[in-house]
Amino acid sequence: MNRLDYLVLIATILAIPLYGLWRTRGSASLGQYLKGDASIRWATIGLSVLATQAGPITFLSMPGQAYESGIGFIQNYFGQPLALVVVCAVFVPIYQRLKVYTAYQYLGQRFDRKTQLLGAFLFLVQRGIAAGITIYAPAIVLSALLGWRLNLTIWFAGGLVIIYTVVGGTKIVSITQRYQMIVILVGMAIAFAVAVYRLSPDMSFEGMLSVAGKMGKLEAVDFSVDPHKRYTFWSGLIGGFFLALSYFGADQSQVQRYLAGGSLKESRLGLLFNAVVKVPLQFLILLLGAIVFMFYQFEKPPVYFNQPAYQRAMESGYASQLKALQTQFDDVFVQKRAAIRAVSSTSSNERDVAMTRLRDLDAQARELRDRTK
Repeated sequence: MNRLDYLVLIATILAIPLYGLWRTRGSASLGQYLKGDASIRWATIGLSVLATQAGPITFLSMPGQAYESGIGFIQNYFGQPLALVVVCAVFVPIYQRLKVYTAYQYLGQRFDRKTQLLGAFLFLVQRGIAAGITIYAPAIVLSALLGWRLNLTIWFAGGLVIIYTVVGGTKIVSITQRYQMIVILVGMAIAFAVAVYRLSPDMSFEGMLSVAGKMGKLEAVDFSVDPHKRYTFWSGLIGGFFLALSYFGADQSQVQRYLAGGSLKESRLGLLFNAVVKVPLQFLILLLGAIVFMFYQFEKPPVYFNQPAYQRAMESGYASQLKALQTQFDDVFVQKRAAIRAVSSTSSNERDVAMTRLRDLDAQARELRDRTK
């Protein structure tokens, strides 16, 4: 890591929460603590909602998803814009009219206290598990970059979030998430530009996208009705619709974000912002993974990307087996690079043969990586 990396890291981890604490000083009433002070605008709501669902796991795992199996995962989000429209039309007006602090207060008013407590309990259990995973994922990255023990990194990240959330309430969460999301979007844009810039000059960008498409990395939409396929247009549209409807309509982590809006209009605009932005954003994140995949067709990747874990394994009794797998992986990489050049420079018939060979080699590389794990 260089000085710029440390500057961004410190600004994200410390400066943004401190700024949020300063902005929310003087918030005293229960209403201000739980819902803000009715001054939060739609842009802040939109970015806060986006940051809540697009957490570290999204930006760490989704490029890897595209690297391994392509961008077809995008279909899971096709139902979300429709669900957000329904939430804006039905859920938000009800919550605003009843002036509730949580989605589960509505259950108490509509049914009884037991139903309210059950809904709140299930939410806390699910969200507690999800929060643990959300903190654990970036903690792995930070511990590898900073050389800290993983347990210490988890305690530091979790403790910092607990402190500024408890002190500042809903408003500080919305304010800090707005700036955190801006940092994430800027970082994504830079990563995208660097990935494209660092692609091999041996092939044009269009040529690389063509090869990635032929290798199945750019198959974004599948209209198949086969129920055994993991990602299809129909499962994403129908299943994604109901998943998003429950998440944005009844999950307090999202309901709290748009209830903090200054008015019904502000809350609706914040959600509609997500309806417009979410699918293109997820597409770009997945496309970044596909570009990284093409980058590593010309630059030799490690057989196992978690280098600290790999080094520990090399110091154990598995060193000879890992060296043998690395040798095989290096040989497959050389053959893959030659096959890609053949795909871009040969005639049509020879190109088909080279493409078949390339797919076989890619399958061999995946098998070797799986065996290394």
